[in-house]
Amino acid sequence: MSPLAKPSTIEQLAGEHGQLNEQHQRQLPHLPVPPLEDTMKRYLRALEGLQSPAEHAKTQAVVKDFLAKDGPALHQKLVDYASTRDSFIEEWWTESYLSHADSVVLSLNPFFILEDDPTPTRGSQLMRAASLILASLGFVHDLRTGVLPPDNFRGIPLDMSQYYKLFGTARIPTKTGCKMQVDPDSRHIVVMRRGQFYWFDCLDSHHRPALTERALLSNLTAILQDADKTPPNQVAQSALGVLSTERRGIWAGHRSGIEKNEGNKMCLEVLDKALFVVCLDDSEPATASELCSNMLCGTYKLEKGIQVGTCTNRYYDKLQIIVAANGAAGINFEHSAVDGHTVLRYVADVYTELILRFAKSINSQSSTLFKAKISPWATGAGAAKPGAKGEEEEREEIDTAPKKLEWIMTPELKMAVRFAETRLSDLICQNEAVALEFEVYGKNVITQFGFSPDAFVQMAYQAAYFSLYGRTESTYEPAMTKSFLHGRTEAIRSVTPESVAFVKSFCSEASPKEKIDALRTACKAHTELTKACSKGLGQDRVLYAMYCLSQQQNKKDSSHTNGNGGNSPSDSDSDDEPSGIPALFRDPGYATLGHSTLSTSNCGNPALRLFGFGAVVPDGYGIGYIIKDDEMAFCAASKHLQTSRFLDTLRAYFIEVHRLLKDLHREANRRPNLTFVDHHVGEVDARTGKPVKSIGEEEKELKDGYAFYGSLDANVERALDNQRNSRRGKMAPGTRIQTVEI
Repeated sequence: MSPLAKPSTIEQLAGEHGQLNEQHQRQLPHLPVPPLEDTMKRYLRALEGLQSPAEHAKTQAVVKDFLAKDGPALHQKLVDYASTRDSFIEEWWTESYLSHADSVVLSLNPFFILEDDPTPTRGSQLMRAASLILASLGFVHDLRTGVLPPDNFRGIPLDMSQYYKLFGTARIPTKTGCKMQVDPDSRHIVVMRRGQFYWFDCLDSHHRPALTERALLSNLTAILQDADKTPPNQVAQSALGVLSTERRGIWAGHRSGIEKNEGNKMCLEVLDKALFVVCLDDSEPATASELCSNMLCGTYKLEKGIQVGTCTNRYYDKLQIIVAANGAAGINFEHSAVDGHTVLRYVADVYTELILRFAKSINSQSSTLFKAKISPWATGAGAAKPGAKGEEEEREEIDTAPKKLEWIMTPELKMAVRFAETRLSDLICQNEAVALEFEVYGKNVITQFGFSPDAFVQMAYQAAYFSLYGRTESTYEPAMTKSFLHGRTEAIRSVTPESVAFVKSFCSEASPKEKIDALRTACKAHTELTKACSKGLGQDRVLYAMYCLSQQQNKKDSSHTNGNGGNSPSDSDSDDEPSGIPALFRDPGYATLGHSTLSTSNCGNPALRLFGFGAVVPDGYGIGYIIKDDEMAFCAASKHLQTSRFLDTLRAYFIEVHRLLKDLHREANRRPNLTFVDHHVGEVDARTGKPVKSIGEEEKELKDGYAFYGSLDANVERALDNQRNSRRGKMAPGTRIQTVEI
């Protein structure tokens, strides 16, 4: 296995600063290992809606055999394994990410897109970048000094271990797989522009910002001016960042070649140990879909056969803050060690800080979120005042000047970059990301009708997919398990017998009441399933851990049989599992459940405009969504599977189900004798004598749409489009570049 690079525990990552809130962590329970019989019941229920009766009967027989033979011993082995670790799934789950052999682009790294800067005058690219960097440094300071308030959910404390793997972290490819490298004392950032790398220190030894905003803006301006001396048509030939988009084994080989040159090796160390990477793009995405594509994988643009898109201005092995030329900003993060909830807290805190700074510009007495104070030795702060706290400290010399990383581009390295860019361009052309910003209603309306917002949206996916394809497929949604020590996620399998009954009812000639009753039943089942998974009472993670243990035991047995300390040929990757693996994991049902045709994730927060990730299977969709009070945002990605049509169908479903709900509500609350029928104008209000307009009349656009949903009226389409468009208009390596006075 590929071990995590040391330090590997949170206590070690916290180091001498004592950042870890040990009392908070100690009160967290361990992730439970449910009774085997309960796990297998959940497993069968998760498959019931995905299999034919004959297939399900076969899987039931396999489960019965597993419970009688291999299961109990393997389950006990997992219980014993869990008793010696903080979390029984942590090592296996991290390894599942690190053992990924393909490119991480469009398959592993998710993205967040932030709402516009709350201060209207700070929306330009460099001002936006400076604001995000300073706010991020404030978050790092509070995290490292132990003053960042611990996470909690409705009073329940949550695990904080992932935050120490968010900054100063890099995914390092090796010949045997990837490893995570964490530098808990990192003080510098890397800035990318037109595929070129620049860096400078930005924290002092006490983790305080080492630059004023003006000094930081000066650095960014200097970087922009220096990088833009390289014409766009010459960027791709030396854009070393594209190597991080290669298959991991290929990238490992290129890294080994780069490290043979001492100067290049030092440049890699600077890059790996940086707090994060800031990508300053030279393009302006015009639509929400273009913005999603830019944050997910960069843009693809050719000029005379030469790549000039932003895809060459990325480095995917680290946390990236991406700022477009128009000030649109987002985050692309390495997913191996951190989940969306962790990055969401960071992004939300950063955005909150920007709001509070805006308030402070109006009222100087307003407070800010982070406790970080500017370093007394900060560039641009002037001399420390006598008697100030900084005078009591030993003076620090902090090199905040921007420096360019100069790579020695050997012929072999140039060829590697060239072919990596070609393969990346192929990947981008094979995928698409489409956004839907649905502004008709959101959480308030959904809850008003008595539904769980998340369950309501999950059933919408089921109905939209069924209406297009006439079948249900395995659907994945992560449930956060951070209420447990070192918790990550559990899989919510959204396809249930109740959801299948709902989509069949909704696609039939059933009455509106029957359809909505079926929807309520399905949503209730989904909500109960979500609660159970959040308590660690799912089936996916337990079964995966048992599978890994059986694989591990099988390799040991094979090694012992061979008598040479090595693996037998049967242990190599093949279509067939080794014979020592229990039949449960070789049954088609296990593969069916794990093939997430609809991979979905709800990551909502007012700080975010959009959120997304790539499809996890070739014939599926990756759907990130945000449910706000009065709107919903979706980003669907696929390998060109009519993604726009799927979102059109989803939108039409929301309109249709809303109409049904309002009509049923109106019927249920209609008072007798308040209306009468006039044969000339239709239904008339008896009190006013005026015609009554149906509540759902403005939404009855069912003449030319998809299946039974229909499409929006042209006027409604234009109104929604106008709404959307209005929203956004050693010796330190490197060569110093000339700074700019601001």
